[in-house]
Amino acid sequence: MLWLLACGSLAFATQRALLVGVSELVNQPQALWLQAPRNDVMLMRDALLRQGFGAADITVLADGVSGAALPESQAIHEALARLLAQSRSGDFVLLYFSGHGTRLRDIAKRYQEADGLSENFLARDVRGTLGSDTVLTGDLRDADFDVWIQSFLAKNVFIASVFDTCSANSMTRGTADAPATAEGPPDDEVRWRGLRPAQLAAGAPPARAPALPAPAEAVPRARYVAFFASESHQITPELRLPRKARDARPQGLLTWAVVEALARRPATWRDLFDGVLALYPPVIDELAQRFPTRELPSPVAEGNLDAPLFANSNAPASTRPVWRAQRSGDSLAVKAGLLDGLAAQQDVRVLATLDDGKVRSAPATVAQVRLGNSGFAVPAPLRDVPGSAFWSVTPIAEPAATALRVRADRPLPAGLSLDYPAAIRIADDPATADVRWTDLGPAGHRLEPLAPLFGASVSTVTVPDTAALRRRLQALAQLKWLAQLQAYGSGGQLDGFDAVLETWAGDRLVRSQPLGQAQAAGALPSPAPGERVRLNVRNTSGRSIDLVVAGIDARGALQSVYPDEPGETNRFKRGTPEQPSARRFDLPWLDAAGDARLLVMAVPATPYSAPRLFGVASAQADMSEVRVRGGQPPAEAGERQVFAALLRRSATAPDGGARP
Repeated sequence: MLWLLACGSLAFATQRALLVGVSELVNQPQALWLQAPRNDVMLMRDALLRQGFGAADITVLADGVSGAALPESQAIHEALARLLAQSRSGDFVLLYFSGHGTRLRDIAKRYQEADGLSENFLARDVRGTLGSDTVLTGDLRDADFDVWIQSFLAKNVFIASVFDTCSANSMTRGTADAPATAEGPPDDEVRWRGLRPAQLAAGAPPARAPALPAPAEAVPRARYVAFFASESHQITPELRLPRKARDARPQGLLTWAVVEALARRPATWRDLFDGVLALYPPVIDELAQRFPTRELPSPVAEGNLDAPLFANSNAPASTRPVWRAQRSGDSLAVKAGLLDGLAAQQDVRVLATLDDGKVRSAPATVAQVRLGNSGFAVPAPLRDVPGSAFWSVTPIAEPAATALRVRADRPLPAGLSLDYPAAIRIADDPATADVRWTDLGPAGHRLEPLAPLFGASVSTVTVPDTAALRRRLQALAQLKWLAQLQAYGSGGQLDGFDAVLETWAGDRLVRSQPLGQAQAAGALPSPAPGERVRLNVRNTSGRSIDLVVAGIDARGALQSVYPDEPGETNRFKRGTPEQPSARRFDLPWLDAAGDARLLVMAVPATPYSAPRLFGVASAQADMSEVRVRGGQPPAEAGERQVFAALLRRSATAPDGGARP
């Protein structure tokens, strides 16, 4: 009976979509209007129909589209409310937006961005406020989207969002005129999606503000994915696509790339995003020649990218990372390296996705590896694959060098859960073991660290049961990988990136210490009673960075600080000396006495790549199935700067030993 009920609930699960395209800003000069959003929504609608969506389950709000409602602010919120009311547990919902975006400083937000600015989507009826760049009406704010997304998640709906829009023309808050919205000859015009609030004409506010759903209880974003056409400080183009095709028409670059990538039948959101990224370089190269002074857009993805496409599942389709690769002759350049958990002579599987979506694969062995990339020959069975194929690589197993080697007289306990590349295995040679495990029967389990990498602060401990044994082994395996990561960045500095440990008493800053100095001193600070430790990071480098902050608390549990949940990207926003991006992180698990570790890793972000997570992800019990994979390396990664700091604080246990 339970099985029949489960099958029945799956049978009634529905795929729904809301597609919004804003070409005309009716209260604004026509010079600010766009051409492609009306085309974008129809292209996306046709693609969703081919993916199995029902026509009645796709709502379109767009100007210039027959039968579609106008995409005004109130209408968009009402459509979201109807969609939320229709949605049931197990459903899938896609929210798609095409049009202009902007950024402004919004002091009303309950949380603040690293750069202090808020991203907004401009509805058809948007108006500004004369003399101010901080007040808009007819816009949909990022905080509003967050409320809607949380409401869908609270109903156990998988929510995916695609934003073919951008923010502002630059991070500066000056009043200089923005570059032209449209550039180029009429038959091959390029328009740019992104306006400054100061460009928008003022007008009377709407009669009533759009209603938002009541805030839902925060839900882990295990059923969430989002694609963005650019980083928050960039603008994205619309132009005739496909390039040089007779039937080309104005399209948003992200929309066109998503639809083209869908034709290859990707299995997961990561597959889809990698397909999108593979289509960008030729178009971007052309635009770079035409507009050499512009910073062109780099798409960003976040969320549970390894989940199956257009389905309601938080379980990953794969528990191992998949990295993009590029073929040149008989060689493959893989966009992953030591920082991602690849090692020389490691066995991998090479995947070639053909135009029709079929995948051919063959094993290979990594020949050369650097910090951020690696390479090897194309396997002989795949050398006849046509040049239009998309290439990727996945490891066959975790690298032996990073695995925690356990000396034991019995098999490892069942139920171990680790993110690649951390791993645990029985030591083949007792002399190479990192830790000795002894089953004491009713007295519990004894763990005796043997490897020098753990230092004097990790010594023999006895745990009471198998569950505690699993937690300790997982913490030691993660610690071994964190120590390896820190070694890769040993002595490295990242120009324009600063991390400072602060000790606070109430609202008063008691003392601060740069992370590099704290690492040289050899220990994390120990707060006095009533004090708390916080981490302050600043980016003034002029570019975005991929940042991970993680730790191991006194109980041996992994603590993800940034990103602090699986649905958040770890691409930290661009900042400059004049307009820094800064964020302060609370570290409550560091306030308690006991052993603890804190890792901070940062590298310059690479355009047209997925943010890298360095193999560090949340391992909390309720998140164990969420595997957000770290991805692409910086170009010329072997020469790039890497910031890495791993600090520890040890404490003596009551029995005189140190807690691992």
